[in-house]
Amino acid sequence: MTEYADLSDVPRNKRGSIRRVRKLSTLLDEAFRVPGTNFRFGLDPVMGLLPVGGDVASALISLYIVLEGYMMGVPRHTLVRMLVNILIDTFGGSVPLLGSLFDAGWKANVRNRKLLEKHI
Repeated sequence: MTEYADLSDVPRNKRGSIRRVRKLSTLLDEAFRVPGTNFRFGLDPVMGLLPVGGDVASALISLYIVLEGYMMGVPRHTLVRMLVNILIDTFGGSVPLLGSLFDAGWKANVRNRKLLEKHI
């Protein structure tokens, strides 16, 4: 699993949000490791194998990270970058079969988690 920085520098009222975002981004982008490699993937590319609905469902779940960022007061330009990451992930992932490979490499949720943590 991904190693995270200590939460001691994060304001107490934001620690729960950061924990939830970390769990979700890990589940969607890094939950499983390809044996014999350091390459990790999550449920996002697996969901992308379902035609149309999988990518839409994944995008809707990914929006939760943006919502947490909004509730924590992340600047608007950072929220827009987070939304762009989700759009790229959704449209890139919508290509049959190759889209799941794209999803596995793009990792929009990890990118958004890092943007959120950088702000906090």
